[in-house]
Amino acid sequence: MAKSKGARIVVHLECSTCRTEDLVSKRKAGVFRYTTNKNRKNTPSKLEINKFCPNCNKHVQFKEIK
Repeated sequence: MAKSKGARIVVHLECSTCRTEDLVSKRKAGVFRYTTNKNRKNTPSKLEINKFCPNCNKHVQFKEIK
């Protein structure tokens, strides 16, 4: 029998400013993403974490995407 998925799932975090703004001062074109995991039972809502974006060259808010 197959095991259940469990409470932990892999989620992708995407830079919110790279997605909405096309800045000329970026280091490179594109959208930067982080991969992490979260517990579905403890955190049912989408994650929002401040992390460093190398494209924006500053700390910005990263939001969970599907």
